[in-house]
Amino acid sequence: MDFPEELKYSKEHVWVREEGDRAVIGLTDYAQDALGTISAIELPTVGDELEQEDSFGSLEARKTASELYAPISGTVLEVNEELDAAPEVINDDPYDGGWIAAVSLDDPEELKSLLSAEDYAEYVSQTDEDEE
Repeated sequence: MDFPEELKYSKEHVWVREEGDRAVIGLTDYAQDALGTISAIELPTVGDELEQEDSFGSLEARKTASELYAPISGTVLEVNEELDAAPEVINDDPYDGGWIAAVSLDDPEELKSLLSAEDYAEYVSQTDEDEE
């Protein structure tokens, strides 16, 4: 599993990359692997107001359907429209080509509630142990 050090992570398996006054969010490598091949995604709409921990979209995979939960609050500035036609890009490239949305970073303090790469790796290893 790959968990880039420069990103922050939520316990709902979404990553955040801070880019000045905005943040890019996507699904973690762990989550895409657990879900299997992603076949469809419901993206948020540009202009949507997200609240931290609220649902902002969903995806369908071979194994299940899953809600996406916002790791931070903000306004959706941009969505990755390429995912409409090719949602499996999330499986192939979860941290670059598979990004989901860019949002305004309304409250930078919320980033402090997210996990570091090291803490997220530990969290998912405990999750895996609990499932065994």
